[in-house]
Amino acid sequence: MPERSAEDRILAAIRAIPRGQVAGYGHIAQRAGLPGRARLVARILAGNEDSKLPWHRVLRSDGRIAFPEGSRGWREQSQRLRAEGVRVESGRVRMPQADVSLDAMIWGGPALQQDEVLGGAKKRPVKTPKPSPSGRVRAAKGGRPAVASSARKKVNKKASG
Repeated sequence: MPERSAEDRILAAIRAIPRGQVAGYGHIAQRAGLPGRARLVARILAGNEDSKLPWHRVLRSDGRIAFPEGSRGWREQSQRLRAEGVRVESGRVRMPQADVSLDAMIWGGPALQQDEVLGGAKKRPVKTPKPSPSGRVRAAKGGRPAVASSARKKVNKKASG
């Protein structure tokens, strides 16, 4: 199976935003497997000619519409969002919590692994490491264990004092 292009993955992530919800450029890039490529998302949207693409659901990370205030694009995006029931105040929308995954918002379940969502592979929940009685978190196979915050504080206290 050929690998999908970055543009195809970005467009798929935009199409996956449910009606009445929004996402930031960076969130779309992350969902497409391209973390840190928010500007690429903006560039692809700027060149978009697909009239069915829900481009209006993509906003800046702070919830602002990216078009200059009062411009034709700003008015159109604001109008489209309001038509979907999104509350727009002074060109700004309340963004979903950053720690809530789009998967959890849509399906109410655990987050899915990135490549499985966009790559078409079998979907399975991401396993969260469980803390051990010693206060450490066991890492996945081959990984190093992460130190729980209480253990980290003790180590930092010993190092500084």
